[in-house]
Amino acid sequence: MPLTEAGIYAAALRLIDADGVEALTMRKLATALDANPMSLYHHVPNKDAVLRGVARMVGAQFRTVTLEDAPWQERIRLLATDFRTLAHRHPRFMGYSFSLQSDFIQPDDPFWSELTAILDAAGLPHPELAHFTALVGFAINGVLTAELTGALHRWSSLNPAGLGEDGRTPPGPDDDRVFRLALDTIIMGLEGQLAAVAEGRGADH
Repeated sequence: MPLTEAGIYAAALRLIDADGVEALTMRKLATALDANPMSLYHHVPNKDAVLRGVARMVGAQFRTVTLEDAPWQERIRLLATDFRTLAHRHPRFMGYSFSLQSDFIQPDDPFWSELTAILDAAGLPHPELAHFTALVGFAINGVLTAELTGALHRWSSLNPAGLGEDGRTPPGPDDDRVFRLALDTIIMGLEGQLAAVAEGRGADH
């Protein structure tokens, strides 16, 4: 079977899913494709180019239901939950992308486009829309990064000093519940910003 860029990216993603980004080499990739290592360079110049291709392939897998008539809060919850599903489908690659690939999200990325549309519909001021989209996207990615690396689970297991001294064992961390709490916190912050915007508009009249 002839080599293609799509085939190379798909094979690279399988290797990353199994062993992580750090374990991926052009030689291992060639072996997985039963190809001469030098032949890969006719299609991709180096590992970085392979990872960018894998990023595009994974990004294209993202699907979310568009609920244009639903409240913006519900739309954000659905978008973030669907993005989390994709992250758990390819946890090794997504964890790497969130933490090390600053260009993983592009302007035409489906997640970014939908998040921008949701915040626009919520009523955030257009001059600041890009800033809010960046901050909310970063917050969601940050929570997912901590979840994929296990940090969120470990931090949620910590028992603050002075609590739990009544002899009762505090409940163990529930990743789903912690993710919902994170989304609620993000949404409450946005609601506060929207209230401030509305108050400012009212003061102008």
